[in-house]
Amino acid sequence: MPSVTATSRPVNEGWKFTHVGGGEVVKKDEWISVKKFPTTVHVELLEEKRIPDPFIGLNEWDVQWIGEAEWSFKTEFSVADEEASASNADLVFDGLDTFATVLLNGKEILQANNQFVAHRVPVKDTLKSGTNELVINFASAFRQGREIEKQHEKLHLWNGDSSRLHVRKAQYNYGWDWGPVLMTVGPWKPIYLETYNARISDIDIRIDIPGNLTAHVDVQFTLDPPTKAKASVTIKKPNGNVLIGGTNIPVTDSGVAKFKLSRGVYDAWYPVGYGGQPIHAVEIEIADEQQNVLDSKSQKIAFRRARVVQDELIDQEGRTFLFEINNVRIFCGGSNWIPADSFLTTMTPDRYRAWLRLLVNGNQNMIRVWGGGVYEADAFYDICDELGILVWQDFMFGCGQYPAYDSFLKSVEIEAEQNVKRLRHHPSVVILAGNNEDYQVAESYKLDLDYSDETSDFRKTNFPARHIYERLLPSVVEKFSNIHYHRSSPYSGFGKPTTDKTYGDLHQWNVWHGSQEPWHNWDILAGRFVSEFGMEGYPNIRTVDYWLGGNKEERYPQSRTMNNHNKADGFERRLELYLVENFKHSFEIESYVYYTQIMQAETLASAYRLWRRNWKGKGREYTAGALVWQINDCWPVTSWAIVDYFLRPKPAYFTIKRELKPFTVGMTRKEKKTFPDELSAAVFTIETVLEVWGTNSTLSEKQATLEVTSFDLHSDWTDTWTKNIVLAPNSSTELFKGDLPGQPKRTKLSEIPKTIIVSARLLDKSGKVLGRYSN
Repeated sequence: MPSVTATSRPVNEGWKFTHVGGGEVVKKDEWISVKKFPTTVHVELLEEKRIPDPFIGLNEWDVQWIGEAEWSFKTEFSVADEEASASNADLVFDGLDTFATVLLNGKEILQANNQFVAHRVPVKDTLKSGTNELVINFASAFRQGREIEKQHEKLHLWNGDSSRLHVRKAQYNYGWDWGPVLMTVGPWKPIYLETYNARISDIDIRIDIPGNLTAHVDVQFTLDPPTKAKASVTIKKPNGNVLIGGTNIPVTDSGVAKFKLSRGVYDAWYPVGYGGQPIHAVEIEIADEQQNVLDSKSQKIAFRRARVVQDELIDQEGRTFLFEINNVRIFCGGSNWIPADSFLTTMTPDRYRAWLRLLVNGNQNMIRVWGGGVYEADAFYDICDELGILVWQDFMFGCGQYPAYDSFLKSVEIEAEQNVKRLRHHPSVVILAGNNEDYQVAESYKLDLDYSDETSDFRKTNFPARHIYERLLPSVVEKFSNIHYHRSSPYSGFGKPTTDKTYGDLHQWNVWHGSQEPWHNWDILAGRFVSEFGMEGYPNIRTVDYWLGGNKEERYPQSRTMNNHNKADGFERRLELYLVENFKHSFEIESYVYYTQIMQAETLASAYRLWRRNWKGKGREYTAGALVWQINDCWPVTSWAIVDYFLRPKPAYFTIKRELKPFTVGMTRKEKKTFPDELSAAVFTIETVLEVWGTNSTLSEKQATLEVTSFDLHSDWTDTWTKNIVLAPNSSTELFKGDLPGQPKRTKLSEIPKTIIVSARLLDKSGKVLGRYSN
């Protein structure tokens, strides 16, 4: 008698692949066994040593043919009589990259064209007892994209080939200003065979927690096909004990269980540094009228109240843009995340954990999953839940004037629905943003963009993707989750352009890009929430030597190989601009690498230091977050990353870690020029003003001693003073403003100021250093 319980097993053995039509690397009709599954072509050819490593030298350009070829994967798998006789049998494809035709036993069962979409295909009538053959034929995503673009139109973009805008594939595969052109292809996610009489097809757990922190839990689940059954729903504590539950819930096509938990009954989830991260589990079991278990599912959840607060400020124009968790307002110090490898099938849970642990160890509490990559693997979000990392999640649109024709919209809607459903139960995910910088592209190319228009359909304008970001995506998010939706990153709202510093989030690229401001100006470049900013720096010298591949003749700045491993536009001029403004430096490679790293470290630490000062308490949260671009790389490269591809932190990682400690101290010194005679420009006084402040991210005030030591670099003069201070909770506190000790006032520009170094420290009662900074 066949089992009535739903079963699922991977189809992951015996896979082979071939280059359709053959070529120099893979001959015609030559089938190569894959080393692991899921996989993609580059990974397998590298394992076979049939192609050079594209991460070394100029090899990237010798493997471009892979992305323009057609490939086929096939396997045979056995099906037991019991499986074949089940009422339902489905093949589930978690992800195919990208244009794929699937055949089972010679019959076409699926055509796929979106890397971000999973497919469930009923195969009961095609499956047979014994041996079954599964074949997946992949067309070239690059060539398909070019063909689709010809049928529609060429659109504006930054980075990559314009055809990418028509293809629902990881956009960074087309090349970015930090990444190579490596067009992956293959079955990049698992494939399963599932058999069942009835299965739980969807679980939707909504936890509504108002200001009094009473949790209202709705557990909704759907049965496929509709079946008369009974369900039990149990919420379990992290230790496995039952928190609350219900039994004998009647089900036909769907069921629901509702629970109410007062504050104190459940353990709340907090971001790292503010409390614990207890992960609960919801367990659902469905049984038929004979008490036979039809299916069971478990989903992890946590209890937390998350809000994006956009309130008017007390004494500045604009509104806040901040995250509040369980009624606690959080300053978000964190990083942007790009895919951690050009070949995503090589990413393991251990590699994700190593990256995310590095982030937490660096005192960071938020990560932004950037919109030109992928909706990350489940393991990524599970680890963020566990470690208390807040996740800003973009939808996968980046730096482009995307289309909005019917077939594109249909694919995007399925993609959005699936990924919202997949991510909605994660307590770490606190915001979903429609895209990365697409409104900035529209502003740059002067596309149709009337921010006061809140009613149009937008599909007939020259910025048709506005329909996606303001109509399609928000409706999907609202229907399938309780997560806050933000139209873009950056996006100001309230009728303001994306560059407005008083509303929404801001990408502050006027250091490096834009007007190329000195990095000392971060304080006047601040926004309400700076979700991108950065400075380039070379990686560890061992990483440089890796991509050189032993080629000593290329071991100097701006060699062909070095230039191929820095994709940023105009990087030679911009690196040198910031270097020459701050250092006397050498072009000998070890020194050059070091100076770029120190420059990056000083630049980024300054931003965090100055912007944390703007977190001044409720109603005065002038800057509520800073997310550096970026924490990671997808290959060995010189980029804005603070940790290189091989998980080797740059000095910037450590200076940011220092600036995000619970207690910090900061200083600025600025020259003030006054004219006693307003009719004269020749008579003036120049004085140097020193300002000192401290920050405290804990929820309790902190008593400490401020110690300030000044010394003249060219004499034995020193000066030290101390002051008892109290750091306000969850806020910055101004500690001192006055003349710079040891610096005389000047009345002539020809007078050379003294070289005064100032060191500030915060000390607790035992003399332990809580924070330090020298200026």
